Amino acid sequence: MAQTPRSTPRRRGRDIGLDVRAPKEGCDDPHCPFHGRLPVRGQVLEGTIVSTAMQRTAVVERTILHYVPKYERYEKRRRRYLVHAPPCLAIPLGHRVRIAETRPLSKLVTFCIVQDLGEAALRVTGEEPEAPAAPVAPATETRAPKEEAA
Repeated sequence: MAQTPRSTPRRRGRDIGLDVRAPKEGCDDPHCPFHGRLPVRGQVLEGTIVSTAMQRTAVVERTILHYVPKYERYEKRRRRYLVHAPPCLAIPLGHRVRIAETRPLSKLVTFCIVQDLGEAALRVTGEEPEAPAAPVAPATETRAPKEEAA
């Protein structure tokens, strides 16, 4: 019985040193941490994608609560990061993502998306949405016409 020669298993992506799964699709982006030569190091953060208008760059926003001792209350603060979005991940607007710090890729881009965490919640915890106004139907005359008194 003749055996067929085994081909070497195709590597889907290199190990980037984080506990994240490599994407199934490949890409030829040199700044992809899985298929290119970009090392990741430093901070690993989570946030929500709020804009994908740029090419291979996304805006990720993080909302945190900061305690103000004078008023004994919390205030909401947000931080926006410009991150590199590899084409192999193809993450749509509104998804939660995990981003990892890299070397500077441009003036403002020093993070790269490494994992899609799924669709984000529609509202932030502690934020109450306004009740939508009920549509008002046009008023119709239902009263009887007034009788003229003489």
